[in-house]
Amino acid sequence: MAGRIRNEDIALVRERSSIADVIGEYLQLRSAGGGNLKGLCPFHDEKSPSFNVTPSRGLYFCFGCEAGGDVIKFVQEIEHLSFSEAVERLAAQAGIQLRYEDGGGRGPRQDTGQRARLLEAHKAAAEFYAEHLASPEGEIGRRFLSERGFEAADAAHFGVGFAPREWEGLVRHLRGRGFADRDIVAGGLAKEGRRGPMDRFRGRLMWPIRDLSGDVIGFGARRLYEDDDGPKYLNTPESPLFHKSSVLYGADLAKKEIARRRQAVVVEGYTDVMACHLSGVQTAIATCGTAFGDDHIKILRRLLMDQDEFRGEVIFTFDGDSAGQKAALRAFADEQKFVTQTFVAVQPDGLDPCDLRIRHGDAAVRDLVAARLPLFEFAVRSAIQQHDLDTAEGRLAALDAAAPVVAAIKDRALRQMYAVSLDRWLGIMDEQFVLRRVRELANRRHAQARNGRGNVLPNGNGNNGNGAAPQRPAFDPNDPEVQRERELLKLAVQRPALLGPVFDEVPAGAFIAPPHAAVRAVIAEAGGVTAAGNASEWAVMLLEKAPNDQVKDLITMLGVEPVRSAQESDDRYAVELLARIQERQLTRMIADAKSKLQRLNPVEDPEQYNRLFGDLVALEQQRRVMRERGLGSQ
Repeated sequence: MAGRIRNEDIALVRERSSIADVIGEYLQLRSAGGGNLKGLCPFHDEKSPSFNVTPSRGLYFCFGCEAGGDVIKFVQEIEHLSFSEAVERLAAQAGIQLRYEDGGGRGPRQDTGQRARLLEAHKAAAEFYAEHLASPEGEIGRRFLSERGFEAADAAHFGVGFAPREWEGLVRHLRGRGFADRDIVAGGLAKEGRRGPMDRFRGRLMWPIRDLSGDVIGFGARRLYEDDDGPKYLNTPESPLFHKSSVLYGADLAKKEIARRRQAVVVEGYTDVMACHLSGVQTAIATCGTAFGDDHIKILRRLLMDQDEFRGEVIFTFDGDSAGQKAALRAFADEQKFVTQTFVAVQPDGLDPCDLRIRHGDAAVRDLVAARLPLFEFAVRSAIQQHDLDTAEGRLAALDAAAPVVAAIKDRALRQMYAVSLDRWLGIMDEQFVLRRVRELANRRHAQARNGRGNVLPNGNGNNGNGAAPQRPAFDPNDPEVQRERELLKLAVQRPALLGPVFDEVPAGAFIAPPHAAVRAVIAEAGGVTAAGNASEWAVMLLEKAPNDQVKDLITMLGVEPVRSAQESDDRYAVELLARIQERQLTRMIADAKSKLQRLNPVEDPEQYNRLFGDLVALEQQRRVMRERGLGSQ
């Protein structure tokens, strides 16, 4: 048995292991002033960061749960390692050869910790699979990748490999490298057979699954042969290394971009992660054979530093089929566990990111993510689209289907805003009726929760605490439609040439938010964006035309606030914003015409009915043309 690690080597490991870099592998750190860093604690669930790191002293401390120590202690706690195992892990990362009191280095020996041995075995297995992808037998795996648009360099980047069809190919290889059968089985690389361990994965395409530090902890295996009666995808079973509920495939590659862009894109499979990364969406990650759950949320919150001060976005992408829609709605239940905003990106034709890239190229994948919808909006619209909105009965049925979704929104103000949006989307034209419907359901939900737990939820009954219904504000600044208006007006103030005469045809009445309508009226009074000169002169002209200080302040704000374009081209972004506003106005006019038609009797007032019906047909045709040209929202 080797003795303890020499003290001078332990000191060297501490010296060469930057605590900021090591901890930064697991969570996002931001400056806290005075040379300190802060982030969301990985050892307990918290909404605001109380985890502090002091690089100059090589220490960390959480003021919430009081966990603290040096870089070795952190690795011990986060990876559940012994002191020696943590030192060995850091030494390997720093390229330090450790010495023990009785001399000698270390290989895959039986006196090292089990986790260290299993990590080494998985590293050797990943190399074994990668080598076999280039073998003659691996041609079937190479063909699979090629058909999905992946080249050899892409496979190498993600470490994709091939498991030969032998019963003991990997077992023999690992035995030859000095690994014991018990570790090969414990790590899930093999399973016990009648004559000893046998390879768990045979004849499959292999994706190594890594933890946040980049160590291989498991594999995802895709069936390739028709006579393979196993599942299409087979993952490593639960092991001392691999816990599928707390692992995100691709997070080791995506974590820096997630922190930098404050965005995470959750896709469904390994090839989808590859397709996204290769298309420029380098924040993509996926779960490993399980539904997205609480532990995954905790990981993402740490990587995003998910808090009110620094809100990012989590975008779920699902297949456009019914199963994908259901998966998206399941994510709705987890939405309110985030502080950050959550979105859904669903391709209407049912293509996942991998297939989308094959058929339409890299830009289509980026566009899919850019066209995301807020998760609340998606959930409500999914409930609505199951009904015929051309009849009063259909709209009422759609209301009853969507109202429970809106009622499930915990934030009272946001719930009320979506109730107002629901009325607009349905074309019922009676906000108070819709609000009452949603409020009744919300009150019922909270009453059931109160009875179930035996306590009253504070302010959870949809009123202001004294029995009076809350007053509805004129508009919700967080409404996606209002945000689109704001983005369009930013371009009108900052880049009027991008919008041209099409913008000038959009009336002030098309804007939901009254302040936005006021700015649009000022632009019209100034001659429209087609009359704009250079940027500074245009801004001065608008400020001179503003009727009051409030409008002046908003124009000034719109002139300096960055445009939130997710597109490569500002021109395309401008076209899309204009199209969304135009289609929304058309949709509103159509809903209004339909509502009026519902109240008219064609026998008693045929002239007015026919005139209104003709207007409705013209509006529908106009919207149809817009959608056929691909300009409207999906």
